[in-house]
Parts: sequence; C-alpha cells; structure tokens
Amino acid sequence: MRAALSVWLLRGFVLVVWLAAMTGGAPWPGASLAGAAPSAIRDTEIENDIRTLAGPVLRAAGLDPGDVAIYLINDTRLNSFVAGGQAIFINTGLIERAVTPSQLIGVIAHETAHIVGGHVLRSKEEMRNASIETIIAMVLAAGASVAGRSGAPMLGAMGVGQRHFLQFSIGQEATADHAALNYLGRACQSARGLLKFFEILKSDELLSGDSGDAWGRTHPLTAQRVEYLRDHVAHARCSNAPERPGSVELLQIIQAKLHAFLDPPSTTLAAYPLSDNSELARYARAIAYYRTPDLDRALPAIDGLIRDFPKNPYYRELKGQMLFENGRIREAMRPYEDAVRLMPSAALLRIALAQTYIESGDPALNKRAIAYLNDASREEGRDSAVWRFLAVAYGRDNQMGMAALSLAEQALANGKKKDAAQEATRAKQLLARNAAAYARAEEIHREAKQSED
Repeated sequence: MRAALSVWLLRGFVLVVWLAAMTGGAPWPGASLAGAAPSAIRDTEIENDIRTLAGPVLRAAGLDPGDVAIYLINDTRLNSFVAGGQAIFINTGLIERAVTPSQLIGVIAHETAHIVGGHVLRSKEEMRNASIETIIAMVLAAGASVAGRSGAPMLGAMGVGQRHFLQFSIGQEATADHAALNYLGRACQSARGLLKFFEILKSDELLSGDSGDAWGRTHPLTAQRVEYLRDHVAHARCSNAPERPGSVELLQIIQAKLHAFLDPPSTTLAAYPLSDNSELARYARAIAYYRTPDLDRALPAIDGLIRDFPKNPYYRELKGQMLFENGRIREAMRPYEDAVRLMPSAALLRIALAQTYIESGDPALNKRAIAYLNDASREEGRDSAVWRFLAVAYGRDNQMGMAALSLAEQALANGKKKDAAQEATRAKQLLARNAAAYARAEEIHREAKQSED
C-alpha cells in the first residue's frame, strides 16, 4: 500500500501528517500519539525561537543561524537527527522533556557537529533534495528495520537507521560528541544540559532492558558517552555558566505553545486557569479556546494580546489562523497581512497569507498569492505544500504550464520521480521554449529519468 500524505492546519501552526500502512498511523486531530505516525510540525515562532536559543552554538560552529532549518516532528520519543544539508529535525518529546534551555541546546550542538562534519553528505543522494515529509517517511522506514531489536529512545542523527541510510559510524558519533563540546565551550555554554539528556537516555535504556551489541548499534552505547561527558563537565571552563538571559522564557514559550496545540484543550485550560493573567497563560488559553472550538472566547483573548503587544507578529498570525479555519476568509486577511508586515522575512507567514488570497476567489489577490509563493519557495522549496499551492494559484490564473511545472516540483520533492517526469513533460508542452521555466522543466525531467535508471 502506498503512503498517503494528509495536510492539516495549513496556517500558522502546521501539522503535516505522513500516514503509512506499516505504522498503523491515525490522522490528526484526535489521534493517539502512541499509535499515530510521526508528523512534521511547521511553526514560524517555535522554529525561530529554537534557532535563537541555538544561535551562539551555531555561530561557534561557523554556521549562520539563518541558514539552518529547524523542523519539528510530532513524536513523544527523545530523538533528533540531521538530514539533507543544514537541517535539524527535533522530536516534540525531546523539546517538551527539556527542563532547561541548555539541555535542548546541547542536543542541537551534537546535531550541528554532524552538519559541520559533512556526515549527511555521505548518506543517500536523494536526501539532499527530499521534502520534509519524505525525510520523515525514510526515517520511519529505516526505524522499522530495527524496531524489533530495540525499543529504547535514541539520541542523535542515527537514533534510527539502517546501515545504508543515514549511517553514522561509531567514530563519527564520537567525533560529533567531541565537536559539540567544543562548540559549547566556544559559546561558553554549559555542557551539563547535554550530559543530563545522556543520563536520561541511559536510564531509559536500562529500564527497557536494551543492552544491545555496541558494534551493532548505530551510535556508541549511551553509558560510554555519559562517562565522556561527565569527565568534560568536571573540567570545562564554562560548566557552571548560567543560562543566557531570555533563554528560559523562550523555552517556556516553545513548550507552552506545543502543549497548547497538541494536548487536549481541557488540559491546557487546567494548566493555565483564568487566575493566571500572565502573557504566556493568556496565549495558551487563546489557543485552547480556538481548538475547542470556541471562537467567542478565542477572538477576544487574542485581540487582547494584540492590543497589549502590538509588535508581536505571532498573535496576529494566530488570529488569522482562527478566522481562516472558521471560513471567515476576508477577515483573516488583515491579521495575516499585519503579521507579514511585522516579519517580512518569515516565509511561512507569506505562505499562509498567500493561501488566504487564493481561497478568497479574487483574481487580483490570486496574482498576489503567486508572487508571495514564488518568493517563499526559494526558502521553503523542501516543503512540498508550497508547490501544491502554487499549482492551484497558477491554475486559477490560467497559467497551465506553470501549474504543471509546480506539480513537477512537488512530485520531485516527494520522491515521486515518475510523476515528476510526467508533469515536467506536460509543462514543456505548454511553456515557451526560450523561457526559464521551460529550462527548469527540462532539468526536472532529466533528474527524474536519471533517478529511474
């Protein structure tokens, strides 16, 4: 049975659910996290906040934080991995279980070491251009091959994997540990957070009864790594460095927003009662009301936050999401436009606004949507939904050649080489031969056919 891709909540907080027969996954919302297939979550605020937390370590590694993509996976297990260039995938379970920012930062430092070490480039070629959903699907498929051997949560790029896929050797894992500690030291960030996570993993490993064969695992035994980290923490100059100013608050926002969107609304409302008038509590309650759904309470709650914090784009984004998903398309435009005005560099915000324009049915706004989506595709080309929305917008604008080219891009990103070749052929039949779009269609067709050979 072929996997199906279902997209939910394509606004501010985006949940892309990959359903596969082998996982027995259930769709969101209402799915049991224990039984559902892991899914990608896209959210501008959370991704930016994580990037801000990790910024000093990323810069210490010689990377520009703005060039590092952060993707979340809706999975309760402690895991993270890197795939396809400067992209870090982090499970929500790992984020939610972090007690301090340094714990999350330590994990990112380890994954950053895999990026800088070029380990991913030694993996399968298709990982370089694969879409987010495809990468998750590949990791799930790889994980299925070892699921019977070990149920223990695993940390690092090779937490799950087959020997031919994302294969990081024991030596590479040890090198990544060493490099991560160097980055943390250069940023004067305590490695105690990374040590704490390794201790958690060691405890989980013992509880699960997974002793494993050290040479048969895709990373060194957790006990070995814990000992190495303990020795480092005992002697490192910055082991007792405090959390950076503002980092605790950022982690609280990240965790509160994740819980508000993923937990039952009743759980959120119990955790943040009306007696708590803090900004964070008001934000969490607004999300819970919207998800109940109770727009009569959600809209006043988010309007109050917009009034009190007029420069926060994410509150306006959430209002747009509330209105859009309740069929109030025209009303959703203004808050989305305001969000884009406040944060013009955020591609996901431009995509959300473009979707609103498309659904308005206004030809002039549809043309504006095409411009926004083309701009966003340069940053978010790995998110195959961008190409699907472009195909719709081009189709409504009667640019059928460009619509076919967008479908070819989507198919290529999702690893559907045959579909990509077919759509590229159709695009070439409709596009002018001297156009740049025609050349791109030829390139996609050639790449797709070469992959089939």
